[in-house]
Amino acid sequence: MSDQPTVFTKIINGEIPCFKIHEDEHTFAFLDINPLSPGHTLLIPKEQVATLDKLSDDAAAAIGRVLPRLCRAIVKATGIADYNILQNNGELAHQAVNHVHFHIIPKPDTKTGLGVGWPSGELNKGTASELAESISSGL
Repeated sequence: MSDQPTVFTKIINGEIPCFKIHEDEHTFAFLDINPLSPGHTLLIPKEQVATLDKLSDDAAAAIGRVLPRLCRAIVKATGIADYNILQNNGELAHQAVNHVHFHIIPKPDTKTGLGVGWPSGELNKGTASELAESISSGL
């Protein structure tokens, strides 16, 4: 990751204004400036890393503590019970800012909010066991 501050680091540091919702030692949350729906919020770690696999355990735990509380607050404030949580890692996965971030996107109806296509495939049972073992051994 570059040592240059990301737009999100600049927001955390107060160099770029935002509509802040939450801040603690490890996390920062604010309204998205290009929302897909009312209440669209970003939750970011203060630790500047590009992808989730590079996030420290402490920052990840902090995100895990804040994310459900933030979702409850968004549901209460908007009255919208359905929502998506989106988190992208890398350019091919549509990550636009190289700083880990979670979108909480209320889904008030079928036309507003996040649209999702899911071109599912079929699990290859011949290689699934080897793949599962390889992933498991990486933990």
